[in-house]
Amino acid sequence: MPIYIRGYALPSVGFFMAISQPSFIQLAPCYDLMPQRRLLCPSACLPLLLFTIGLLGCWTGQHASAAPPNIVFVLCDDHRYDCIGAAGHPFIETPHIDAIASSGAMFTNAYVTTSLCSPSRASILTGQYAHNHRVVDNYHPVDADLVFFPQQLQKAGYQTAFIGKWHMGGDIDDPQRGFDHWVAFKGQGTYWPDGHGTTREVPQTTYDGFNVNGKRVDQKGYITDELTDYAIDWLANRQSDKPFFLYVSHKGVHADFVPADRHRGRYDDQPLPIPIPTPEQMAAGKLPMWVRNQRNSRHGVDFGYNMADFSPTVYYRRYCESILAVDDSVGRLDQFLQQSGLADDTVFVYMGDNGFQFGDHGLIDKRVAYEASAKVPLLMKAPGRIPAGQTYRHLIGNIDIAPTLLEAAGAECPAAVDGVSLWQSICGTSTEDVTRKHLLYEYYWERNYPHTPTLHAVIGGRWKYIRCHGLWDRDEFYDLENDPEEMNNLIDDPSHQGRIKSMNQTLWSLLKESEGNEVPLLEDRGPNFPWRHPDHAPQADFPNEYFRESEKG
Repeated sequence: MPIYIRGYALPSVGFFMAISQPSFIQLAPCYDLMPQRRLLCPSACLPLLLFTIGLLGCWTGQHASAAPPNIVFVLCDDHRYDCIGAAGHPFIETPHIDAIASSGAMFTNAYVTTSLCSPSRASILTGQYAHNHRVVDNYHPVDADLVFFPQQLQKAGYQTAFIGKWHMGGDIDDPQRGFDHWVAFKGQGTYWPDGHGTTREVPQTTYDGFNVNGKRVDQKGYITDELTDYAIDWLANRQSDKPFFLYVSHKGVHADFVPADRHRGRYDDQPLPIPIPTPEQMAAGKLPMWVRNQRNSRHGVDFGYNMADFSPTVYYRRYCESILAVDDSVGRLDQFLQQSGLADDTVFVYMGDNGFQFGDHGLIDKRVAYEASAKVPLLMKAPGRIPAGQTYRHLIGNIDIAPTLLEAAGAECPAAVDGVSLWQSICGTSTEDVTRKHLLYEYYWERNYPHTPTLHAVIGGRWKYIRCHGLWDRDEFYDLENDPEEMNNLIDDPSHQGRIKSMNQTLWSLLKESEGNEVPLLEDRGPNFPWRHPDHAPQADFPNEYFRESEKG
């Protein structure tokens, strides 16, 4: 049963309840707001309307009467938005990923709605925010009634395949609904079957090989290369009389970063291109206490992964080297499509499931709403459909992937989605303004990693508003145009109070419209990492604006 708290108050991050099924804390103003499950949400109506008024509107020229396109969707783990050559990175080499941008579209404002593996993957597959699909961490089961968009593709006549990291519902790798062909591994799997090159074993690391259509098969080599082999083998042996959807979900480049042997050491001489602020700079920028305190934690630069000798620079080098094999994978897949005569009839999508921080804000890892964590690379090409060399600057979220690809395929979009189809906008043929103005970001506190509180944010355009729940701490407001590193918190700036109030109202509107006024509480699962180092960064000072001699100051 839901638990309701009237007003805006929430429990502190230390609040705990042991329960056998997920419960929820109700966020609501001081009047009753009883949630009702959506039958057809407004955001879902748009793609259906576009479907009825012109499904083939962006299939121009030779594709005007063509069959539905094939779709290849490549998901890279923990790939931050600025870590590809096409984004202007100072040294990384990603020619095959970059080629998607030159022959299709590069999205410069693509975000995930929760920067964490399982929630983001569930949002991609369902088109829903985490508060609706309820996959809010990496450990708990997935609702058996959730509809994954490949199920809709199957109904439309597609043959479908999943190759790679599933990582939803704990460590399961059993074949899932929506896929005719299945290759997966448990949890995080491993880069190499013998574990070589690993400096630390991350939670949910497994050495059980692959589940190939229900049968266990040993892993033989480097994970990125082997998954690509499986993908190409399926492409070569599939039914040629049906359109196909291939979902390649790489383990790379999830931490602990282990590059392919051929790439290890490639960037040993490269400096870290990310400025790491000092504690004094973070305090001067009015960053919240919880952010400054996270420096000395498992997810902070001063005690990264609870290792006293943690080096963000070395970590970043291995990360960039690990991306190179993913780029090779993209190149091999594209080469097969070209040589097989399939490329001109295929929508090819590359995306990151979330970003990753290497000292940005003094932090390591993800989960937070900052650009390095929530913004991802997204590139898409579809010859004859998407104009080549396009830079798509409008906002797009991971919840928009499902409805967008379903419209591209001419398949029916489920009613209970929070995303919208941007397919015609991407193709440049829409007669309506279907661009997204705002995107809701959400993250729910985990006992496993207690450093980050429950967060909500409004992302859109020049400004970003971030609100933490359950803490006596300041919120955040950033001018991304003049402060792209988000180091100058304007939450108390008198000149921005009207805009802050408006974005706060937008936040609550987005939550209400998507039935997001509930915070999930889940029973404990997985390990806990609450540690601080006694000799590293001290505890942050309490915000000055909360000190006064009387109520009226």
